[in-house]
Amino acid sequence: MSDHLTGFRARLKAGPTAFAAWCGMRDPAVTETILKEGFDCAILDWQHGYHDQTSIEAGILVAQAHRKPALVRIGVGDFAGAARFLDWGALGIIAPMINSAADARTLADFLKYPPVGGRSWGPTRATGMLGFTNQQQIQRGNDATIVIAMIETREGLAALDEILAVPGLDGVFVGPGDLSITLSNGGMIDPLHADVTAALKVVAEKGLAAGKIVSAFCPDGKRAAELVAMGYQLLSVGTDGFLLRSAARAELAKAKAS
Repeated sequence: MSDHLTGFRARLKAGPTAFAAWCGMRDPAVTETILKEGFDCAILDWQHGYHDQTSIEAGILVAQAHRKPALVRIGVGDFAGAARFLDWGALGIIAPMINSAADARTLADFLKYPPVGGRSWGPTRATGMLGFTNQQQIQRGNDATIVIAMIETREGLAALDEILAVPGLDGVFVGPGDLSITLSNGGMIDPLHADVTAALKVVAEKGLAAGKIVSAFCPDGKRAAELVAMGYQLLSVGTDGFLLRSAARAELAKAKAS
């Protein structure tokens, strides 16, 4: 069995906090480079990143080659596409704009096998990557894969208790940028705003009490450290583009200092 994949869901719940390399760039060499620096997994951003289906497939394979799980942040409502990414060997799905228990149930239904959901059979590469036989894929696939709903709106926060109660949903993921927009009625985008921080605390408390994985996007390492203290189990640390720009800016500043 590929324990680095099949055991990742349990590892998130047991701790310590896992840190994800947020990868929006298409070239798999970027994902590979960042993963080598000690990140625990990759999150491939299909929703807002530069990816196409070929680069998602390549990113999954690069992560697997480095014995790291790959999760995919899908587009809004793209549950059928999400099932394909799981078939290709992605370990988990992060679904944006889950605003109700009905949204969460639809998500779980697409991505979990019966009796939990109605995921269609066809694990193109997943069985081999997980080290499963076909029978084990049906019996253990639900426990090996991670289904996460993004909480990033007023509606999602209001329905949080009901969302957390949905069978087959493994966790929640706070999107602080969109959350700041909706909490301010479109007045700002500030993922570090006090209202967002207060919401992050509520999500952590309720999610952990419900036995779910609590996770979030963090614009930088400082914010990630703050959320570790809140009990978050999976955190991104910036993005590949942010890390590239910040390193370039810092080194250029050193060169110009003379």
